[in-house]
Amino acid sequence: MTQTPRSRNLRGAAGLVLAGAAHALTFSPGPLPDWALAVTQVLMLAIAARVTLYAPSAKQAWLRGWLFSFASYSLGLYWIFISLHRYGDLAAPLAVAAVLALSAFLALFPAAASALARRYAPLEAGSPPSRILSGTLAWAAMWAAFEWLRAVLLTGFPWLNIGYAQVDSPIAGWAPLLGVHGMAFLAAFVAAALASLWQPSRKSGAGSRHALAAGIALALAAAGWPLSRIDWSTPSGDPLNVRLVQGNIGQSQKFDPALLDQSLTRHLDLAAMPPAPGVPAPQLIILPETVLPIFQDQLDPRVWAVWRDLAAQRNATIAMGVPLHDRVDGRDRYTNSVMGFDGNTPVEQLVAGSTAMRYDKRHLVPWGEYVPPGFHWFVDMLNIPLGDFDRGAVRQTPFAVGGQHIAFNICYEDLFGPDLLPALQPGPNGEPGATILVNVSNLGWFGDSWALRQHLQIGRLRTMETARPMLTSTNTGITAAIDAKGRVAAQLAPLQAGVLPVAVQGMTGLTPYARFGDKTALALIGLALIAAFGSGRKTRRA
Repeated sequence: MTQTPRSRNLRGAAGLVLAGAAHALTFSPGPLPDWALAVTQVLMLAIAARVTLYAPSAKQAWLRGWLFSFASYSLGLYWIFISLHRYGDLAAPLAVAAVLALSAFLALFPAAASALARRYAPLEAGSPPSRILSGTLAWAAMWAAFEWLRAVLLTGFPWLNIGYAQVDSPIAGWAPLLGVHGMAFLAAFVAAALASLWQPSRKSGAGSRHALAAGIALALAAAGWPLSRIDWSTPSGDPLNVRLVQGNIGQSQKFDPALLDQSLTRHLDLAAMPPAPGVPAPQLIILPETVLPIFQDQLDPRVWAVWRDLAAQRNATIAMGVPLHDRVDGRDRYTNSVMGFDGNTPVEQLVAGSTAMRYDKRHLVPWGEYVPPGFHWFVDMLNIPLGDFDRGAVRQTPFAVGGQHIAFNICYEDLFGPDLLPALQPGPNGEPGATILVNVSNLGWFGDSWALRQHLQIGRLRTMETARPMLTSTNTGITAAIDAKGRVAAQLAPLQAGVLPVAVQGMTGLTPYARFGDKTALALIGLALIAAFGSGRKTRRA
């Protein structure tokens, strides 16, 4: 049966949608096992590279890249529907439309990358090896460049960066040098180079020469193995005994004023539990984001006294996520914060939010923690509290506990690797940089969805970039301890109340990424583009 052009186009579009959907499965274990994530992602990206680099026009490359990515984002970010509909009370059709609209927007970035690579470094059947190398380099560099642009434009949303699928692959060995954007470049280069191996009109005897790009790409990826064996940081001080608290308060109950006492009591009981036999008493007790769902000065001072007394009884420091209200230079200031205190902290400081240990969230969530200009109409349709905060400073002093220095970040701040780096550097007066990272989150907005596991993968990559351990304390999961090599040392099951006792070894020393941030990866991407386009022009002239 002869296929019409329309039927071929429909089959091609369906294949791209399926490939994009499979690509969405590679950013955390489940349903795919962890060992299959990186391989599956590279194979799906190879399909995208093949159909865009060899597209008949830049417009066709744009459409194909957009369709692949739209399918990937729509499935990979499906959990946003849960927060908008189940907890934000947005009608289901509107919540679906919002997820699809976000996915359509995010897909513009890889679509533009595909079109530009096809426009300036196109490939065709029978292209010479130098042309293949320039084309695959251009495609990889364009995809990585637009992944970076997606992370910074309009405050950025880098969730599902292709580098995160490589946490358990050899490419992860490059994380301390190049960060997630450098890893994205290498993953895209491997995918495009593998795609170029299929040459239906290849002349006899030309196979080894046409494998040049694939050989270079695979060699760069394999170099991550020895790099991963380098110790980029060294132990600092004694291990810190920490208790991570997971209260598992349902999101529909968390902001109900009638259930406030019940929520605080559960967290208090978990924090006050005596350690299990053979487990050291905690020196630091960490509770998740917005454990207190009202501003600190709205809570009865007697309740704060109970928490302070608990810290004294346990001889521990307590750090909890609290929205804070204070006055600075005569104006009210509201922040999503972590406040630390011990048994010697005056209750008046707790009520005022003026404790010495305090972290204010810097990278706020659009529509959730601040309202972008022109979008008040959308926020008015939602039933989500705590929607307009002030930003914290770029560098904030880490909490000093038990000889360690703990730098906090809140919610999705750990998506933005460069934002975590200032805390690792010495302070302006020579104060020590952070030896341990801590993320406190409330992922209860997303139920028992892929968001929980995707967020854990993101945290793992941050530890590889910085060579620092990271603790995650969440309301509903996943609460975990990750070592400085990105390995999950311990974790709690999601959607269960409990505590996780861990001994965390602080680390000191700066990786190349911690020193230079994304600059090295951006320089590499820029050089790849210059080399690819320069080589492509010479080949076309010849």
